[in-house]
Amino acid sequence: MRDFSYSRATSADQARQAAIQSGAMLLAGGTTLLDLAKCGVFEPEAVIDITHLPGFSDIEMDAAGARIGALAKMGEVADHPAIRANFPAVSESLLLAASAQLRNMATVGGNLLQRTRCPYFRDPATFPACNKRSPGSGCSAIGGVTRNHAVLGTSEACIASYPGDLAVALVAFDASVDLGGRTVLADEFFLTPGDRPDRDTVIEPGEMIAGIVIPASPAAKNSTYLKVRDRQSYEFAAASAAVGLELEEDGRTVRDIRVALGGVATKPWRARAVEQALVGKALDAASVEKASRLAMEGAVSHGANRYKIELAPRVVARAILQMGGLA
Repeated sequence: MRDFSYSRATSADQARQAAIQSGAMLLAGGTTLLDLAKCGVFEPEAVIDITHLPGFSDIEMDAAGARIGALAKMGEVADHPAIRANFPAVSESLLLAASAQLRNMATVGGNLLQRTRCPYFRDPATFPACNKRSPGSGCSAIGGVTRNHAVLGTSEACIASYPGDLAVALVAFDASVDLGGRTVLADEFFLTPGDRPDRDTVIEPGEMIAGIVIPASPAAKNSTYLKVRDRQSYEFAAASAAVGLELEEDGRTVRDIRVALGGVATKPWRARAVEQALVGKALDAASVEKASRLAMEGAVSHGANRYKIELAPRVVARAILQMGGLA
């Protein structure tokens, strides 16, 4: 790790202006920045501390929904009574992420901006070819060990999976990301790699996340986050699903359903084909299992990650059936 300058921003405008500098990076919880600096992926020349920005840690709830400040800690959001009551999938996604120690330090804004856990990206000394780090250098993962890589949203330039959990729930429930001067739907905030895998999000120089807005809905209130992984704690998803369900008064017909996937794509992945297949239909195991297979439309495997194409629909189906009281 090389030497860098440190300063503390006293306002959002000051932080944005400082972040425009070449080699500058914002410091919130620091759990990702420190990790990537130790790996040699990031070598910041200037670190701007934004942890004391007023109002950026607030969690607010009203009839329209919730607003969560970018500096709110993951653990605080997960345990907040209003979030747990109105957005259980959001709370569960946070509780199933990382360790309690990290959740008490990491912020929700930083969580959205975390970089991939692709081992080729995180080991520049051994694998210099990585289009996320060095555009045009190639993708060491293609043809390599791919068990944890993406099968959806990939390109010839990159197959790295997005590692987060919170963003999956946010995409499912039409949350938006407040960037100060503009607001972007969470589903549009994250980018697939295409031929620019170095860009994970739509954030432009001089922008930073100010907060997250989640609209209230019956589906969000009746929701869950199901995460399947190799071990029960402190592990990233092999496949996960954020699901919300609203039934008609007959208790059987689907009025609204939200489905988003994690662990299987290059960004949090909204499974709209699954939703469209079930809205207006009677909820039963056969229809759910058939619709859930649509979640893998367009999936492309690269060797060892082929199992995700079979696993993800099962995770989706299980989550939907649980919400419908059928499992």
